Amino acid sequence: MYLLAKFWEEIEVRNVSTLDSGDVAALIYLFNPLTIAACAGSSTSPIENMMILLTVYGACAGVPPLAAFGWVIATHLSIYSMMLVIPIIILLGYGLDTPPKKLFKTVDKQKKSDAQESSMSKPIKNPLCEGSTQQDQLVLSFSWRPIIHFMLWAGFWSLYVLGLCSVSLKGHGGLREMFNKTYGFILNVEDLSPNLGVFWYFFAEVFDFFRDFFLLVFHANILFMISPLVIRLNHRPCFLAFVYIAISSILKSYPSVGDSALYLGMMGLFFHELAGMRFSLFLLSGYIGVSLLSPVMHNLWIWRGTGNANFYFATALAYACFQILLVVESVGTMLNHDRMFKQQYKI
Repeated sequence: MYLLAKFWEEIEVRNVSTLDSGDVAALIYLFNPLTIAACAGSSTSPIENMMILLTVYGACAGVPPLAAFGWVIATHLSIYSMMLVIPIIILLGYGLDTPPKKLFKTVDKQKKSDAQESSMSKPIKNPLCEGSTQQDQLVLSFSWRPIIHFMLWAGFWSLYVLGLCSVSLKGHGGLREMFNKTYGFILNVEDLSPNLGVFWYFFAEVFDFFRDFFLLVFHANILFMISPLVIRLNHRPCFLAFVYIAISSILKSYPSVGDSALYLGMMGLFFHELAGMRFSLFLLSGYIGVSLLSPVMHNLWIWRGTGNANFYFATALAYACFQILLVVESVGTMLNHDRMFKQQYKI
C-alpha cells in the first residue's frame, strides 16, 4: 500500500514522464494477479524470479559476485536462466544502457550556442563527432576485468552449490540422479500433464519415432533467437534480458504464471520507451480473457468431463500467441524509439 500511495502521490506532484521506472515495475509486479496466483499456489517461481532479478541487479550495479550468485542459483532452479549470461556480460563490460547525461548536456550547450549565433534554426550537431572536444566525447570501451571476476565467482558458486547437493543427495543417487530429475526432466518432457505451454499437447499426439527429432527442434527454437537478438539489441542489455526472459517463458516445456508475471513486471522498467506500443488494449484484453478462460476450460475437461483437450489447448495456444505478439511489438517499439532518438540528435 505504501508503494501504491507513493505512486499516486508522484502522479499528482510530478509529470508522468518523470516517474521512476523502478517504482512502476515494482507496482506492476506486486499487484499483478499472476504474481498473486503464483504465491497463492505455493509455487517456487517467485524464488526463481527473485534470483533472476538479483542477477540483473548485480550486473547493473557492477557487482560481479552478486550477479554470479543470482545467475548460478537461477540456473540451478531452471536451465533456461542460463541465457542471461549474455546480457550480464554486456552489462558488466559496458555498463547500463541509459543514455548518458553528458550527451544531453552537450546537446543543450550546442542549442544555446546555435541560438546565439543565428536566429535561424539549425540542425543540432552531433556531440560525438570529431569537432567535439575530448572531454565531451563519449567513448564506450569494453572492460574485461568484471567479466573475469564474474566467471571466477560463477565457478566458485557453482562448485559450492554442487558440493552441497552432492552431500545432501549422497544416499539418493548423487548428482547424476539430480540432473536426470531436474534438467533431464525439463529437456525430455516426460510429464505430459496439461499446463500453460504447448509442449504437452504436441508430444501427446506425436509418434514416438519422431519424438527425439521434435524435442531437438522445439528446444533449438530458443537457441536460434539468441544471436539475432544480441546483435540487434546489444546496446540495451537490460531490455535484452527482458526479451530473453519473455521468450524462455513462452517456449518453456513447463511454464507457469509466475514466469509471465516476471517479464510483465520488467516491462515497467521501459514504460517511457514503450509508451507508443501498438495493440496495448488488445494485448491487455487477451491476457485477461485467457486468465479467465484457462481455469474454466481446465475445470470443464479435467473435473466435469464435459469438455476435451482441445478446449484447454485452445486457451494455451492463444496465450502463447499473445505473448509472442507482446514480445514482437515491444522489440519493434524499442527499436523505433532508438531510431527516432538517433534522428533527432543526428547521432
